[in-house]
Amino acid sequence: MSFMVAVYRAPMRSRNDAVEQQATIDRARRLGVCGFGHVVSSSAEQDRLARRVARFTELEEGSFVWTRDTHGWFWLGRISGPYGYDAGKTAAAVDLMHIRPCEWVSMPILEQDVPDAVVATFRRGGRNFQEIHHPSIGPETQTIWDARTAQSADN
Repeated sequence: MSFMVAVYRAPMRSRNDAVEQQATIDRARRLGVCGFGHVVSSSAEQDRLARRVARFTELEEGSFVWTRDTHGWFWLGRISGPYGYDAGKTAAAVDLMHIRPCEWVSMPILEQDVPDAVVATFRRGGRNFQEIHHPSIGPETQTIWDARTAQSADN
């Protein structure tokens, strides 16, 4: 029996519409992190944020994450370290404070080459970091990861 690695949708899209999504994704990829922000305006939202952060901190290292940039490109990453909080002004400007180290593939992936379950989760919209539940998502993502990281090693 083989261990199945979890796969997540990571929109990295602020709940504040004034924050430019592409700037958030660019910063995450440049710094080698994955995460989300913490714009809240009520105690109920604060409670939901606390639950999101708790789930995020519990992710297994090696879990896969997919994000999609504003150009429609998909990016595949792999969680590679423990939770951290970035209190810096630049992190706040792009609403990316709750972070985990993440190794990103070096090149974007066309939608036609992305697992259908990933595409479907992004088509539904939303801003939540969430697990993708589909029987084939783990093996499909692992295959893409292996091929893309082998390409990077060859170059």
